[in-house]
Amino acid sequence: MDTHYEKIRFWSLIILVGVSGFSQGMLLPLISIIFEQDGVSSSMNGLNATGLYLGILLISPFMEIPLRKFGYKPLIMFGGLTVVCAFLLFPFLDSFWFWFILRMIIGIGDHTLHFTTQTWITAFTPMQRRGRNLAVYGLSFSLGFAAGPLLANLLEINRSLPFMVASSISLLAWLTVFLLKNEHPEEDTEGASFLGTLRRFKRVAKYAWVAFLPPFGYGFLEASLNGNFPVYALRMDLDVQQVSLILPAFAIGSLVSQIPLGILSDTIGRKRVLLLVLMGGSATFLAAGFIEQTAVGLFAAIFIAGMFVGSTFSLGMSYMTDLLPAQLLPAGNIIFGVVFSIGSISGPFFGGLAIQYMPNGNFLLILGLMLALVIIAVSLFQPKNETEKKGMQSSL
Repeated sequence: MDTHYEKIRFWSLIILVGVSGFSQGMLLPLISIIFEQDGVSSSMNGLNATGLYLGILLISPFMEIPLRKFGYKPLIMFGGLTVVCAFLLFPFLDSFWFWFILRMIIGIGDHTLHFTTQTWITAFTPMQRRGRNLAVYGLSFSLGFAAGPLLANLLEINRSLPFMVASSISLLAWLTVFLLKNEHPEEDTEGASFLGTLRRFKRVAKYAWVAFLPPFGYGFLEASLNGNFPVYALRMDLDVQQVSLILPAFAIGSLVSQIPLGILSDTIGRKRVLLLVLMGGSATFLAAGFIEQTAVGLFAAIFIAGMFVGSTFSLGMSYMTDLLPAQLLPAGNIIFGVVFSIGSISGPFFGGLAIQYMPNGNFLLILGLMLALVIIAVSLFQPKNETEKKGMQSSL
C-alpha cells in the first residue's frame, strides 16, 4: 500500500478519535453542571451520565457483523453523523429523560466511531510499533477529552452554545472520512454471523481477559471524574470556572506520559508498565482524598494521576492485541468497549452515592480503592495454556 496513503489513513483516524474524546469530555461535565444548577440530586445526575454508556452497551453486540459485511468506512460515516445530529437536538427540549435518550444515541454513534477506528488501527499496526501507535491514538482521545470541558464556560453566554459548537467541530472532523478507502477486517473461519460472534467472544475472554481490566478501571475513573467531580467541587464552594480548569488536568497529565509509556511498553512489556502506572494512580487518588480542600492541590493530584493512569486505555488495548490473533481483533475490541462502558456506568453511579452518603462526600478514595483491586487482579494473572503463553511472551 502507498506510504503516503498509509499516513493519511492513520492521521485521519487519529483526528476522528480525538473528536470522539472531545464530545465525551464536553458532555459529561457540561450536563452535570447544568443539572447541579437546576437542583438535580447527585445520584440522579450520575444516573443521567450513564446514558452514554448504556448506548455503547446496546450497540456493542451488533457491531461485528456490519463491520465484516460493509467494512470500516461506512461504519465511521454512520457513527460520526449520528453524533453530529444528536448534539443539534439538545437545545430543542430541556428535559432530564430527553437528554438521557440523546446521551444514549451519542453513545451508539460515538462507540461505532471509536470501535471502528480502534479496530482498524490495531489491524494494520505492526507489533513493534503497536505501543507507540496506540499511545498516539490514546493521546488524541485525551487531547479531545481535555479540550471538551472548556466548552462549559460557554454556558455563561448561552445554554445552547456548547452543543452547537460541539456539533460543528464533530462535523468538520467527520468530513475526513472521505479521504479514506474502504477496507475489511481479516476473515474468520466462523463467518459473519451472530452465533459466530458469540463464539469469538468466548475465545477472546479465554485468552485475553486480563487485558480488559485496565479499560474497566479507566472507564470507571474517567466517567466519575467528569460526571461526579463537578458536583463534588461545586459543593466544596469551587466555582464553574475553577471546575472547568481542574477537570482537564487528568487528560493533560496523560498527554505528558502517554507516548513515553507506550514506547516503554514496547521495550519492557505491557504488564510491567500497567502495574507501574496502576500503582502510581491508586496511591495518588488515595492521597488526593486528604488534600481536597484546595483547588491547586486538586489540580496537582489529578494531573499526577493522569500521568500515571491516563494511558491505561491504550496500554490495555496494546496488551489485548498482543494476546489475540488478528481474526479475533474485532470481537476483542467489542468486548474492550463493553468493559470500558461497564466501568463508565459504574463510576458515576458509585461516585454519586459516595458524594451523597459518605462523610464529606469524598469519592476520590473510591477511585484509589478501585484501582487497587485492578492491580491485584492483573498481578495474579497467569497463562493457562500454550496460546496464552505465546501471547504473554510477546508482551512481557
